[in-house]
Amino acid sequence: MSTAEPFPLYFPGDARRPFCSEAATRRFAKVAQLEEGGRVLELGCGPSGLASVLLAQEFGCSVVAADTDEALVSRMKERVHSLALDGRVEVRRIDLRKPAFREGEFDAVLCQGRVLMSLPEALNTFRPLLAHKGRVGITYPVRVGRVTPRAVIEFWERRLGAPLLLPRELLHALAQSGFEPESAESLQDAEMDTLYKELEPHLASAPAEQARWLREEMALHRESGNKATASYAFLVGRRKEPGERPPASRDRG
Repeated sequence: MSTAEPFPLYFPGDARRPFCSEAATRRFAKVAQLEEGGRVLELGCGPSGLASVLLAQEFGCSVVAADTDEALVSRMKERVHSLALDGRVEVRRIDLRKPAFREGEFDAVLCQGRVLMSLPEALNTFRPLLAHKGRVGITYPVRVGRVTPRAVIEFWERRLGAPLLLPRELLHALAQSGFEPESAESLQDAEMDTLYKELEPHLASAPAEQARWLREEMALHRESGNKATASYAFLVGRRKEPGERPPASRDRG
């Protein structure tokens, strides 16, 4: 059995990422109730920082756009400056496991299209950074469909170093880590096809080991008849405080 890929899971810097669209960012902003002056941390912003730019321009948020790669950070700084957003968007290079931010500093922590660390580690790292009722938005692989081939399950267990979870299990993990689960969406068959088609041209220039993982992932998808048996999910949860009562039932009786 090969060794699991170390986190963050590799994704070419210029390639299209899951959930990295203006529509997805607006959905998150709505669920997170972001407004003028809201403080947001975008992790794994990449070279374009699409979410950071949109949240600053359209919602009036104060954003920290952070990444681990100095080259990507430099390109993001140039983009922010060209858009005259220097006073609204701060760009930083960070250590993901020791983010140098104050406890409760942000109203939202957003990670679109990158799997930066294991789900338990990510939730435990991000929760202290959130203010009271702050929201987290996080991307993670998910098991979908009625039947998941054994080869797909085994691949993701090798890649993540942990079982591939169902959507309800991801939401349960949110709840167990001190969040009130609020929404979850996953990429459907056609969206996964598009993602892989746009990703493939970038693999020729990717490091060999990382490219191998991605090629195997794509091959398994195609062996399933391009039916998504494993996908990527985007989860949103609200920071919940110890002893907090569950939300009132929406059922009228």
